[in-house]
Amino acid sequence: MAIGTTGLVHIYCGDGKGKTTAGMGLCVRAAGYGYRVLIYQFMKNNRTSERRILENVDNITIVDGLEEEKFSFQMTQQEKRERKEFYAQQLQRVTDLAREGRYDVLFLDEVIYTIRAGLLDEDRLLAFLDTKPDKLEVILTGQGPDEALLRRADYVSEICMRRHPFTEGQPARDGIER
Repeated sequence: MAIGTTGLVHIYCGDGKGKTTAGMGLCVRAAGYGYRVLIYQFMKNNRTSERRILENVDNITIVDGLEEEKFSFQMTQQEKRERKEFYAQQLQRVTDLAREGRYDVLFLDEVIYTIRAGLLDEDRLLAFLDTKPDKLEVILTGQGPDEALLRRADYVSEICMRRHPFTEGQPARDGIER
């Protein structure tokens, strides 16, 4: 089941909570309609709460990342070099899968953050977006997309933080923030 005649590009960005949740919601909606969905989460381990349920949904494929991950500001220079190589390989892997035509939707969670952190070359993502299969719907999330990325998007939704318990010292909670 293919999506219309043209697949579009969605960006969920901003400093607020809910970018991944919005992208995952769109993936669930698409899978419920019968679309085949491919998901890769940059900068996250393989134990995110949403994975536990989505791995059991027909039509959704989640590509594994690293078993352990941390924020970029916690990484050593060596870890950053290793991540940059790893994420380049992972982007190539998932975009190759998407080009095979077996998927209708590709979700690249936190790809924008990964680019902003210097752990992925943005030109690789831009080149894919410029040559993606016509009917492939693509979802991108993360903070701070630049103009080159924004120009390629058909939807841009910015999620603005008004209040968040993290600013008061509340750590991320399982099942809510992670």
